[in-house]
Amino acid sequence: MKHIINYKPKDFAELLNVSVKTLQRWDRDDILKAFRTPTDRRYYTYDQYLEYKGINNVNDDKKKVIYTRVSTNNQKDDLKNQVKFLLDFANAKGIIIDETIEDIGSGLNYNRKKWNQLIEHCMENKIDSILITHKDRFIRFGYEWFERFLGKFNVKIIVVNNETLSPNEELVQDIISILHVFSCKIYGMRKYKKKIEEDEEIAKSLQNGNKSNRTTKTKDYCIRAIKIKRY
Repeated sequence: MKHIINYKPKDFAELLNVSVKTLQRWDRDDILKAFRTPTDRRYYTYDQYLEYKGINNVNDDKKKVIYTRVSTNNQKDDLKNQVKFLLDFANAKGIIIDETIEDIGSGLNYNRKKWNQLIEHCMENKIDSILITHKDRFIRFGYEWFERFLGKFNVKIIVVNNETLSPNEELVQDIISILHVFSCKIYGMRKYKKKIEEDEEIAKSLQNGNKSNRTTKTKDYCIRAIKIKRY
């Protein structure tokens, strides 16, 4: 199956984790030839990405996956409810599910092992679609970016939007986590400021610097005043 997704050189370079200059060199050396538009602009295709990665471009074995997530082990009942709901939805729609992923971790955590493996499989052309009960089950913030990103690999995310399976307690906990991070940063800045004030050498240096600035400003003012008086 041929894919119709095209990439600009900059986007394709980011996808391959190389520089645009490297792509230009590969194009000249016939290592990875760029396609050309009627206006002679270079572009690349998704099939070229698969070829570069050594991935067989066969669409028949691409998986339809259910992805579920909760934040803690205490919410395993919620995890089972998500799985059951999505399986019932898939059966009603005639969708055959190949794999069910049950993940435990905060929606703010971008290092979730199962979630990262799923992203990698999407980029390797192994995933056809992902079913989730709510956007925040996939990621707490920035869902739209990930949806567009995975769309470049022809992966469709199906959001069933069952609000009852998106626990409000998790949202509160995530907000508390964000506030905690910012409060720690503010506390660190205040602590750093206090240390500076307590350090006599730094305080003296800052004081001398302020005096020097004031002296310079005074000299500049006097020079301007003399010039005005002459005229």
